[in-house]
Amino acid sequence: MRIGAIEAGGTKFVCGIGNEHGEIEDRISFPTDRPEKNMSEVISYFEGKGVEAIGIGTFGPIDLNPESEMYGCVTSTPKPGWSGFPFLPTLQKAFNVPFGWDTDVNAAAYGEAVWGAAQGLDSCVYYTIGTGVGVGVYTEGKLVHGLVHPEGGHIMTRRHPHDHFEGNCPFHNDCLEGMAAGPAIEKRWGVKGHELPADHEAWEMEAFYLGQAIAGTILMLSPKKVILGGGVMHQEQLLPLIRAEVQRALNGYVVADELKGRIDEYIVTPGLGDNAGLSGALALGKAAAEKKLNLLNG
Repeated sequence: MRIGAIEAGGTKFVCGIGNEHGEIEDRISFPTDRPEKNMSEVISYFEGKGVEAIGIGTFGPIDLNPESEMYGCVTSTPKPGWSGFPFLPTLQKAFNVPFGWDTDVNAAAYGEAVWGAAQGLDSCVYYTIGTGVGVGVYTEGKLVHGLVHPEGGHIMTRRHPHDHFEGNCPFHNDCLEGMAAGPAIEKRWGVKGHELPADHEAWEMEAFYLGQAIAGTILMLSPKKVILGGGVMHQEQLLPLIRAEVQRALNGYVVADELKGRIDEYIVTPGLGDNAGLSGALALGKAAAEKKLNLLNG
Protein backbone atom coordinates (compact mmCIF):
# COMPACT_ATOMS: atom_id res chain seq x y z
CA MET A 1 0.00 0.00 0.00
CA ARG A 2 1.28 3.46 -0.91
CA ILE A 3 0.36 5.98 1.77
CA GLY A 4 0.96 9.71 1.73
CA ALA A 5 1.95 11.54 4.91
CA ILE A 6 1.97 15.25 5.77
CA GLU A 7 3.58 16.70 8.87
CA ALA A 8 2.65 20.37 8.93
CA GLY A 9 4.76 22.07 11.57
CA GLY A 10 5.21 25.61 12.73
CA THR A 11 8.50 25.96 10.87
CA LYS A 12 8.27 23.51 7.98
CA PHE A 13 6.05 21.10 6.10
CA VAL A 14 7.33 17.56 5.57
CA CYS A 15 5.58 15.37 3.01
CA GLY A 16 6.41 11.75 2.41
CA ILE A 17 5.31 8.44 0.96
CA GLY A 18 5.52 5.17 2.81
CA ASN A 19 3.84 1.82 3.27
CA GLU A 20 1.66 0.03 5.80
CA HIS A 21 4.74 -1.21 7.68
CA GLY A 22 5.82 2.33 8.57
CA GLU A 23 8.68 2.45 6.08
CA ILE A 24 9.17 5.92 4.61
CA GLU A 25 10.28 5.63 1.01
CA ASP A 26 10.44 9.27 -0.08
CA ARG A 27 10.13 12.73 1.44
CA ILE A 28 10.33 16.43 0.76
CA SER A 29 10.26 19.48 3.01
CA PHE A 30 9.64 23.19 2.56
CA PRO A 31 9.15 26.18 4.90
CA THR A 32 5.73 26.82 6.42
CA ASP A 33 4.36 29.83 4.56
CA ARG A 34 1.00 31.22 3.48
CA PRO A 35 -1.54 28.41 3.10
CA GLU A 36 -2.10 28.87 -0.62
CA LYS A 37 1.60 28.44 -1.31
CA ASN A 38 1.97 25.41 0.94
CA MET A 39 -1.13 23.68 -0.44
CA SER A 40 0.18 24.15 -3.97
CA GLU A 41 3.49 22.55 -2.93
CA VAL A 42 1.72 19.65 -1.18
CA ILE A 43 -0.56 18.93 -4.14
CA SER A 44 2.33 19.10 -6.61
CA TYR A 45 4.29 16.59 -4.55
CA PHE A 46 1.54 13.98 -4.36
CA GLU A 47 0.22 14.32 -7.93
CA GLY A 48 0.88 11.23 -9.99
CA LYS A 49 2.36 9.25 -7.13
CA GLY A 50 -0.53 6.81 -6.81
CA VAL A 51 -1.14 7.17 -3.08
CA GLU A 52 -4.10 5.18 -1.74
CA ALA A 53 -4.59 7.27 1.41
CA ILE A 54 -3.12 10.38 3.01
CA GLY A 55 -2.56 11.10 6.69
CA ILE A 56 -2.24 14.67 7.95
CA GLY A 57 -0.74 15.74 11.26
CA THR A 58 -0.80 19.51 11.51
CA PHE A 59 -0.12 22.40 13.85
CA GLY A 60 -3.27 23.53 15.55
CA PRO A 61 -5.68 24.35 16.85
CA ILE A 62 -7.80 22.50 14.31
CA ASP A 63 -11.42 21.37 14.03
CA LEU A 64 -11.75 17.60 14.43
CA ASN A 65 -15.55 17.38 14.67
CA PRO A 66 -16.96 15.84 11.48
CA GLU A 67 -20.34 17.45 12.25
CA SER A 68 -18.87 20.95 12.35
CA GLU A 69 -18.96 23.39 9.44
CA MET A 70 -15.30 24.07 10.21
CA TYR A 71 -14.24 20.42 10.14
CA GLY A 72 -10.83 20.10 8.54
CA CYS A 73 -9.91 23.74 9.16
CA VAL A 74 -7.18 25.36 11.18
CA THR A 75 -8.86 27.60 13.76
CA SER A 76 -7.23 30.20 16.04
CA THR A 77 -3.56 29.99 15.10
CA PRO A 78 -1.44 33.17 15.03
CA LYS A 79 0.19 31.98 11.78
CA PRO A 80 -0.68 34.50 9.05
CA GLY A 81 -3.44 33.36 6.72
CA TRP A 82 -4.09 30.02 8.39
CA SER A 83 -6.94 30.85 10.77
CA GLY A 84 -10.09 29.43 9.21
CA PHE A 85 -8.20 27.93 6.28
CA PRO A 86 -9.83 24.73 4.91
CA PHE A 87 -6.73 22.53 5.06
CA LEU A 88 -8.42 19.14 4.72
CA PRO A 89 -11.18 20.18 2.25
CA THR A 90 -8.56 21.68 -0.07
CA LEU A 91 -6.74 18.36 -0.30
CA GLN A 92 -9.95 16.33 -0.52
CA LYS A 93 -10.82 18.28 -3.67
CA ALA A 94 -7.43 17.38 -5.16
CA PHE A 95 -7.28 13.67 -4.22
CA ASN A 96 -10.12 11.15 -4.04
CA VAL A 97 -8.59 8.98 -1.30
CA PRO A 98 -9.29 8.38 2.42
CA PHE A 99 -7.74 10.97 4.73
CA GLY A 100 -6.55 10.80 8.31
CA TRP A 101 -6.72 14.18 10.04
CA ASP A 102 -5.30 15.16 13.43
CA THR A 103 -2.84 17.43 15.20
CA ASP A 104 0.87 16.97 14.60
CA VAL A 105 1.44 15.92 18.22
CA ASN A 106 -1.48 13.48 18.27
CA ALA A 107 -0.04 12.03 15.07
CA ALA A 108 3.40 11.70 16.68
CA ALA A 109 1.87 10.01 19.75
CA TYR A 110 0.07 7.58 17.44
CA GLY A 111 3.20 6.86 15.44
CA GLU A 112 5.12 6.11 18.63
CA ALA A 113 2.30 3.80 19.79
CA VAL A 114 2.20 1.91 16.49
CA TRP A 115 5.91 1.72 15.63
CA GLY A 116 7.98 3.53 18.27
CA ALA A 117 8.77 3.89 21.96
CA ALA A 118 5.21 3.09 23.11
CA GLN A 119 4.71 0.08 20.83
CA GLY A 120 2.66 -2.56 22.63
CA LEU A 121 1.24 -0.08 25.16
CA ASP A 122 -2.31 1.22 25.18
CA SER A 123 -1.37 4.73 26.37
CA CYS A 124 1.32 7.37 26.00
CA VAL A 125 1.73 11.12 25.83
CA TYR A 126 3.98 12.87 23.36
CA TYR A 127 5.41 16.32 24.02
CA THR A 128 7.05 18.32 21.29
CA ILE A 129 9.18 21.22 22.49
CA GLY A 130 10.34 23.34 19.58
CA THR A 131 8.86 26.37 17.84
CA GLY A 132 5.89 25.78 20.13
CA VAL A 133 4.96 23.24 22.77
CA GLY A 134 2.33 20.63 21.93
CA VAL A 135 1.02 17.52 23.65
CA GLY A 136 -0.46 14.48 21.93
CA VAL A 137 -2.48 11.99 23.98
CA TYR A 138 -3.09 8.33 23.18
CA THR A 139 -5.06 6.43 25.80
CA GLU A 140 -6.96 3.15 25.98
CA GLY A 141 -5.85 2.42 22.44
CA LYS A 142 -7.07 5.61 20.77
CA LEU A 143 -6.19 9.25 20.29
CA VAL A 144 -7.95 11.74 22.55
CA HIS A 145 -10.49 14.08 20.98
CA GLY A 146 -13.15 15.93 22.93
CA LEU A 147 -14.39 19.48 22.92
CA VAL A 148 -11.47 20.05 20.54
CA HIS A 149 -8.19 18.21 21.16
CA PRO A 150 -5.43 18.31 23.79
CA GLU A 151 -3.71 21.70 24.02
CA GLY A 152 -1.28 20.88 26.80
CA GLY A 153 1.28 23.38 25.57
CA HIS A 154 -0.90 26.20 26.90
CA ILE A 155 -1.43 25.08 30.47
CA MET A 156 -0.54 27.54 33.20
CA THR A 157 2.66 26.86 35.16
CA ARG A 158 4.21 28.06 38.38
CA ARG A 159 6.93 30.58 37.72
CA HIS A 160 10.53 29.66 38.46
CA PRO A 161 11.68 31.78 41.45
CA HIS A 162 14.60 33.26 39.45
CA ASP A 163 12.70 33.83 36.21
CA HIS A 164 11.56 37.37 35.40
CA PHE A 165 10.76 36.73 31.72
CA GLU A 166 7.28 37.99 30.84
CA GLY A 167 6.45 35.05 28.56
CA ASN A 168 6.19 34.72 24.80
CA CYS A 169 2.72 33.32 24.05
CA PRO A 170 0.48 35.80 22.13
CA PHE A 171 -2.58 34.32 23.85
CA HIS A 172 -1.44 33.63 27.43
CA ASN A 173 2.02 35.21 27.87
CA ASP A 174 3.48 32.87 30.52
CA CYS A 175 1.84 29.53 29.79
CA LEU A 176 4.07 26.49 29.24
CA GLU A 177 4.70 27.36 25.59
CA GLY A 178 5.29 30.99 26.48
CA MET A 179 7.98 30.00 28.97
CA ALA A 180 9.57 26.86 27.51
CA ALA A 181 9.33 26.81 23.70
CA GLY A 182 12.40 27.54 21.59
CA PRO A 183 11.46 31.18 20.86
CA ALA A 184 10.96 31.79 24.61
CA ILE A 185 14.46 30.49 25.33
CA GLU A 186 15.91 32.75 22.64
CA LYS A 187 13.97 35.81 23.77
CA ARG A 188 14.84 35.26 27.45
CA TRP A 189 18.58 34.70 26.95
CA GLY A 190 19.25 36.63 23.76
CA VAL A 191 20.59 33.64 21.79
CA LYS A 192 19.16 30.44 20.36
CA GLY A 193 19.12 27.48 22.73
CA HIS A 194 21.75 25.51 20.83
CA GLU A 195 24.19 28.39 21.39
CA LEU A 196 23.93 28.11 25.18
CA PRO A 197 26.44 25.90 27.02
CA ALA A 198 25.22 22.64 28.57
CA ASP A 199 25.75 23.95 32.11
CA HIS A 200 23.86 27.22 31.53
CA GLU A 201 21.11 28.02 34.05
CA ALA A 202 18.65 28.05 31.15
CA TRP A 203 18.44 24.26 31.18
CA GLU A 204 17.63 23.94 34.87
CA MET A 205 14.89 26.53 34.31
CA GLU A 206 13.63 24.72 31.21
CA ALA A 207 13.47 21.45 33.15
CA PHE A 208 11.53 23.20 35.92
CA TYR A 209 8.73 24.16 33.53
CA LEU A 210 8.66 20.92 31.56
CA GLY A 211 8.97 18.70 34.62
CA GLN A 212 6.13 20.55 36.32
CA ALA A 213 3.89 20.08 33.27
CA ILE A 214 4.78 16.40 32.86
CA ALA A 215 4.08 15.74 36.55
CA GLY A 216 0.62 17.25 36.04
CA THR A 217 0.06 15.05 33.00
CA ILE A 218 1.04 11.96 34.98
CA LEU A 219 -1.39 12.92 37.76
CA MET A 220 -4.23 13.61 35.33
CA LEU A 221 -3.80 10.93 32.64
CA SER A 222 -1.51 8.28 34.14
CA PRO A 223 0.15 7.44 30.80
CA LYS A 224 2.29 4.33 30.48
CA LYS A 225 5.02 6.21 28.59
CA VAL A 226 6.05 9.87 28.32
CA ILE A 227 7.87 10.76 25.11
CA LEU A 228 9.68 14.07 24.61
CA GLY A 229 10.51 15.25 21.11
CA GLY A 230 11.14 18.49 19.23
CA GLY A 231 14.22 20.57 18.56
CA VAL A 232 14.77 21.73 22.14
CA MET A 233 15.09 18.10 23.26
CA HIS A 234 18.21 17.74 21.11
CA GLN A 235 19.99 19.18 24.14
CA GLU A 236 21.12 15.90 25.70
CA GLN A 237 21.69 17.41 29.15
CA LEU A 238 18.00 18.31 29.41
CA LEU A 239 16.40 14.87 29.71
CA PRO A 240 18.03 13.88 33.05
CA LEU A 241 17.13 17.29 34.48
CA ILE A 242 13.49 16.82 33.45
CA ARG A 243 13.30 13.34 34.96
CA ALA A 244 14.66 14.68 38.25
CA GLU A 245 12.22 17.59 38.23
CA VAL A 246 9.27 15.24 37.63
CA GLN A 247 10.33 13.16 40.63
CA ARG A 248 10.72 16.31 42.73
CA ALA A 249 7.30 17.64 41.70
CA LEU A 250 5.52 14.34 42.40
CA ASN A 251 7.39 13.91 45.70
CA GLY A 252 6.66 10.18 45.91
CA TYR A 253 2.88 10.58 45.68
CA VAL A 254 2.44 8.35 42.63
CA VAL A 255 3.74 4.90 43.57
CA ALA A 256 5.07 3.13 40.47
CA ASP A 257 8.38 1.47 39.63
CA GLU A 258 8.52 3.56 36.44
CA LEU A 259 8.86 6.72 38.52
CA LYS A 260 11.67 5.41 40.69
CA GLY A 261 14.18 2.87 39.42
CA ARG A 262 12.90 2.82 35.84
CA ILE A 263 12.31 6.49 35.07
CA ASP A 264 15.00 6.33 32.35
CA GLU A 265 12.69 3.89 30.54
CA TYR A 266 9.51 5.84 31.31
CA ILE A 267 10.38 9.40 30.25
CA VAL A 268 12.17 8.97 26.94
CA THR A 269 12.96 10.54 23.59
CA PRO A 270 11.05 9.29 20.52
CA GLY A 271 11.74 5.75 19.36
CA LEU A 272 11.16 7.05 15.83
CA GLY A 273 13.54 9.97 16.34
CA ASP A 274 12.79 13.00 14.19
CA ASN A 275 10.49 10.81 12.06
CA ALA A 276 7.83 10.60 14.78
CA GLY A 277 5.56 13.22 13.22
CA LEU A 278 5.84 11.98 9.64
CA SER A 279 5.52 8.34 10.71
CA GLY A 280 2.49 9.29 12.78
CA ALA A 281 0.88 10.91 9.75
CA LEU A 282 1.63 7.70 7.84
CA ALA A 283 -0.12 5.72 10.59
CA LEU A 284 -3.14 8.06 10.35
CA GLY A 285 -3.32 7.44 6.60
CA LYS A 286 -3.05 3.69 7.13
CA ALA A 287 -5.89 3.80 9.69
CA ALA A 288 -8.07 5.83 7.29
CA ALA A 289 -7.51 3.30 4.50
CA GLU A 290 -8.34 0.40 6.81
CA LYS A 291 -11.49 2.14 8.04
CA LYS A 292 -12.71 2.63 4.47
CA LEU A 293 -11.94 -0.98 3.62
CA ASN A 294 -13.88 -2.21 6.65
CA LEU A 295 -16.87 -0.08 5.67
CA LEU A 296 -16.80 -1.46 2.12
CA ASN A 297 -16.65 -5.01 3.46
CA GLY A 298 -19.57 -4.42 5.76
